[in-house]
Amino acid sequence: MYNNSIGVIYSLSELLEHGPDKLFDLEIDCVQLNAWNTELYTEKNAGAVKKMLKDKIRISSFWVGWSGPTVWNSIDGPHTLGIVPPAFRHQRMNELLKGVDFAHMLETENMATHVGFIPEHPSFPKYRGVVQTVKHIAAYCKIKGIYFNFETGQETPVTLMRCIKDIGLDNLGINLDPANLILYGRGNPIDSLDVFGQYVRCIHAKDGLYPTNGRELGHEVRVGTGKVNFPDFIKKLRDIGFTGDFIIEREISGEQQRLDIAQTVNDLKQWLT
Repeated sequence: MYNNSIGVIYSLSELLEHGPDKLFDLEIDCVQLNAWNTELYTEKNAGAVKKMLKDKIRISSFWVGWSGPTVWNSIDGPHTLGIVPPAFRHQRMNELLKGVDFAHMLETENMATHVGFIPEHPSFPKYRGVVQTVKHIAAYCKIKGIYFNFETGQETPVTLMRCIKDIGLDNLGINLDPANLILYGRGNPIDSLDVFGQYVRCIHAKDGLYPTNGRELGHEVRVGTGKVNFPDFIKKLRDIGFTGDFIIEREISGEQQRLDIAQTVNDLKQWLT
């Protein structure tokens, strides 16, 4: 029998507006809430969420978004995503700090975000700025008893490991999205565990195909139909002692999304047995 919990990433605004019934229908153990609007980060909303989910679904983590432009490709992404672009860094740092406060209100010990395209070369000034900014946020997380978790994909595993070691705090972790490593063409998710496996605290159960050109990302697909190879991936996670949550993410909408998530719940239960 598996000892990992299965959950789904779910919009905070959707939960607050429509309630938890769709979550309960999925028969999951936990949820990773996500939000990009800091106006939702209130004590009232945290209380409402905890009341809705109490004793039914555990809040695994809070995924924190940020304002400003977002272009999810390999050309404009480095200039628009996360705290890497200097033009947006200060504002987004403050938004992430507010997200830490909200994670604390939700009584979860994990927050996650995309830091952006962390520069490959540690001698670049932009890299040093990213390290200092994340260190500031993570230090605040530590005060609140929260782990700062990098979501993978926009940098190579070695670059992420270097960044974690250069920051040097003990409350840094990884929200490993194996599909993102493939979608961005950054590495093989199974091999990545040899590099940074000790830091992995959560898995995004997502699948995808490699890019076919140098500009666009690869194509995201239902778990089990892409290049991740989940049975072998899970075996490697077991080998390194991973006991965290598998959070399903399917980046489509509508009825097909619901069907694909339900199928993935069943598949994960079989693979984790």
